[in-house]
Amino acid sequence: MSEYHEFVNPDELYQELIGRVHKYHPSDDISMIEKAYRTAAEAHKDQFRKSGEPYIVHPLNVAIILADLELDKETIIAGILHDVVEDTVMTEEDLKREFGDDVALLVDGVTKLEKIPLSAGGDQPDAKLEMQAENLRKMFLAMAKDIRVILIKLADRLHNMRTLQYKKPESRQRIAKETLEIYCPIAQRLGISKVKIELDDLSLKYLEPDVYYDLVDKISVRKSVREKYIQSIVDEVSEHIRNAGIQAKIDGRVKHFFSIYKKMKNQNKTLDQIYDLFAVRIIVDSVRDCYAALGVIHEMYKPIPGRFKDYIAMPKANMYQSLHTTLIGSSGQPFEIQIRTFEMHKAAEYGIAAHWKYKEASDGKKVAAQEEEKLVWLRQILEWQRDMSDNREFMKLLKNDLDLFSDNVYCFTPTGEVKNLPAGSTTIDFAYSIHSAVGNKMVGARVNDKLVTIDYEIKNGDRIEIITSQNSKGPSRDWLNVVKSTQAKNKINQWFKSELKEDNIVKGKELLNSYCKARGVNLSELLKNDYTSAVMRKYGFRDWDSVLAAIGHGALKEGQVVNKMQDLYDRDHKKELSNEEVLAAIAESGAQSAAKPATMKAKSGIVVRGIADLSVRFSKCCSPVPGDEIVGFVTRGRGISIHRTDCVNMMNLPEIERARIIDAEWQAPEDATEKYVAEILIYANNRNGLLADITRALTERNIGILSLNTRISRQDLATLQMSFEVESREELTRVVDKIRGIESVIDIERATG
Repeated sequence: MSEYHEFVNPDELYQELIGRVHKYHPSDDISMIEKAYRTAAEAHKDQFRKSGEPYIVHPLNVAIILADLELDKETIIAGILHDVVEDTVMTEEDLKREFGDDVALLVDGVTKLEKIPLSAGGDQPDAKLEMQAENLRKMFLAMAKDIRVILIKLADRLHNMRTLQYKKPESRQRIAKETLEIYCPIAQRLGISKVKIELDDLSLKYLEPDVYYDLVDKISVRKSVREKYIQSIVDEVSEHIRNAGIQAKIDGRVKHFFSIYKKMKNQNKTLDQIYDLFAVRIIVDSVRDCYAALGVIHEMYKPIPGRFKDYIAMPKANMYQSLHTTLIGSSGQPFEIQIRTFEMHKAAEYGIAAHWKYKEASDGKKVAAQEEEKLVWLRQILEWQRDMSDNREFMKLLKNDLDLFSDNVYCFTPTGEVKNLPAGSTTIDFAYSIHSAVGNKMVGARVNDKLVTIDYEIKNGDRIEIITSQNSKGPSRDWLNVVKSTQAKNKINQWFKSELKEDNIVKGKELLNSYCKARGVNLSELLKNDYTSAVMRKYGFRDWDSVLAAIGHGALKEGQVVNKMQDLYDRDHKKELSNEEVLAAIAESGAQSAAKPATMKAKSGIVVRGIADLSVRFSKCCSPVPGDEIVGFVTRGRGISIHRTDCVNMMNLPEIERARIIDAEWQAPEDATEKYVAEILIYANNRNGLLADITRALTERNIGILSLNTRISRQDLATLQMSFEVESREELTRVVDKIRGIESVIDIERATG
């Protein structure tokens, strides 16, 4: 790709753009590109970037990146104009009139994408997730209308990443993370390695600067020696290939930084342990020459066993094709050789962008079969969008599918068709990759003509036959823990949601009713349209039955739903005073009720044997709160300590000490804002962000945390002991239910001594 031009005169940059276009485009007519440049320059004339340079430099650089991909003129023009509607007074109608429908449609698509903040959202993690999922849905729909929209967006993102140093540190981190999670995988899926490689390295530079610069330093050490070594291999290979009568272009390079980092992370190795830091590329005229060149290479150097990959016979999901083999050089240094045809090389560099080259632009030709293959993934995502009402589940599936660190395994159907699945996939994944009906009716599998268990992990080259039965009752829930591919998980979930929806709705209703009954919550008061609609919006469901079904099949916790509706209900209804509070208020004003013995309000909120103002303190061993069953314990010289009746210390008192236990009960304290310390133990599977999610559950309710201790077991089980202030057991129950609904939380219990 072209290097970033810092503080270059825009006219010089424009001339460079025209030079790039002339290199591949046969037409000399650049009048529309020039018109677009003049229009954008005028529209952006008073605007400047963070770097201080004129804003027009950005769209010109975007257009140069698109020209490097050899895209049609309409895309180049849209690249120059992609910010004029968003940032200036120019309208879509102006664009249509001046530059035609095609350019206007592309600019409109990119403008809509500009408004989609892929990593923004509310303050709460759920809100952020919902916003991100919904925005990604919109982005993939925009891509489906015209894939050139995302090509312009990728070019826009690439130039922004090249100039990211001018942003604030927090913005740099956010944009780099979004790029690595969303844009890099999209570029990879569309096969555009020319863009993807640079986005990878720039993301790594800002997300893991220490790792990035460490790699740069280590690889640059003895750079001249290394370059000399690579050149010696290129010269050796060139001579042998030439002697074999094969016409070829041969070059060598050090692999890009993110590729090396990915191998180090996946294989848990240091830089010194990575086999193939260097790659030599051999580009030939035909597939036959690819295999002939491979024979020559394997005769020259010793191949490392298990390091040969034939992506020509079995292309990657993005239709990438090459032969990869890792060899030992004459000095004992391993290196990789990639062999491909010129056509394969172009496809690897440009990917889906190759379809929109000048020769096929605006002539109405249909997408070629190979390009259609590249769009299968996009159609699959659009299918998920239609099938899934739950935004969080959609987001989870998408993130898994766009995982940059995943590897693939290749296998065959009985008829010899190649299937490309994530590494670690099972025969269940294979069945669902054929058809959802095959997966749903699966009862067994044969691999290489031998019966295997359905959780058998597929190896490269396996030939797999799925055994089905019409008597099958469908997939098991356990399969969700076994399958690896996003496609299989989605199809299994869809089966449960559709086949068992009625049962799940009934079960969901029962769980809601039981939950509310156990906590004295009036469910009928909460099931108002305003409250149910808020729940549907929060969790991304289209109707209330879908919410109930989600509770029924375990995708949503009933406590989460009730807490949300209860919060909204409490907001709309001021809390009514209880009978005790009313009586206490009357007593305080001097008008005592005959319905209850006259007792002064206890300052502490505790009445011991009918006497309100004895000196009491709350024990730290069990931290009682209003609503708990309590007893008093007469201490020596420190008054009476209050314990829960289930406190371990009280239950294990020696018989001689039990005489010091006295009756105690709660009464509304003199200070209505009295707070009580509660202490709980939380058991959870450890994960990033767990502590933040738990503390947020308290801070959202304005509950102050007094202490927090955590420990992690060897099995990665987290135990969190925390104390905080609440007004009552009811409030404590709501807090516990809120925390219980957090992902990874296994169980919660009160401290009991």
